[in-house]
Amino acid sequence: MDIYDITIVGAGPVGMFAAFYAGMRQAKTKIIDSLPQLGGQLATLYPEKYIYDIPGYPKIKAGDLVQNLEKQITTFNQRYCLEEEVLKIERQDDLIEITTNLRTHYSRAVILALGNGSFQPRKLNLENAEQFEGAGIDYYVNDLMKYAGKKVAIAGGGDSAIDWALMIEPIAKEVSIIHRRQEFRAHEHSVTQLKNSSVNLLTPYLIKDVAGERKLETIQLEEVKGEEQVNLAVDHLIVNYGFSSSLNLKDWGIHSNRQGIFVQSDMRTSLEGVYGCGDIVQYDGKVKLIATGFGEAPTAVNNALHYINPKNRTQPAHSTSLFDH
Repeated sequence: MDIYDITIVGAGPVGMFAAFYAGMRQAKTKIIDSLPQLGGQLATLYPEKYIYDIPGYPKIKAGDLVQNLEKQITTFNQRYCLEEEVLKIERQDDLIEITTNLRTHYSRAVILALGNGSFQPRKLNLENAEQFEGAGIDYYVNDLMKYAGKKVAIAGGGDSAIDWALMIEPIAKEVSIIHRRQEFRAHEHSVTQLKNSSVNLLTPYLIKDVAGERKLETIQLEEVKGEEQVNLAVDHLIVNYGFSSSLNLKDWGIHSNRQGIFVQSDMRTSLEGVYGCGDIVQYDGKVKLIATGFGEAPTAVNNALHYINPKNRTQPAHSTSLFDH
């Protein structure tokens, strides 16, 4: 039986940083994730998107952040178990048994860095929309340059929709953003940038129909609470209505609700030896940012190691003293 000190469930940015930090504490560490690659939603859904709330980076592409984190982890010989879905977590005497769709893992402590769980994009609710998926309708962006010189429409009114509009505007022939409300619900700074850009603002409108021969050619819009209709010629429609996540923790016996897992200030959950960090955890005053998760990860690791061995300090030496110069 191969026993690890810490097993991290979730290989998004916060799980990756937790793995690196566990390496700094010389913990034998394993990461389990259901996706085929490290990086979670950032790597899978929008690697080309800029992120603006990472300390030390005025802006950084999501894919570049994941690459940097992966490079950071290689300092230590941590094990990855990808394309494995965790089905159950149980305590067995002084160990924690983690059952996946492929096998059983054994660990002295577990850190849950599950983000928002497994996710699917909220799709355009039109009968014929599915036939244009991959032929004009996109739900996430892997290659920004496919929109170069094209007419692009973006559906949505949140931060992601506006970020995509501002990123694509310099390379596309024309960019329009379609939102069902008059006002956008994104950060004020982003909304100001949008209004000062050349992006066409189509508000308040709903998409009523999509049409084309072999690929998407036109979108029909209808004014909300009005009669005006607009036919928009496009090459691509990026639908950014967010993502629905499935997170079923009932079978794990951990105190949680649909929004996530409840933790104490030391990041411990209601199940002994199991800790959490990142968007999955909730407590009074919680702010869901990657930067917040980066702060929670060392707290989870240090307290998990103290749980494994009470002689381990929860306040370790500074990082400058942990590496040879």
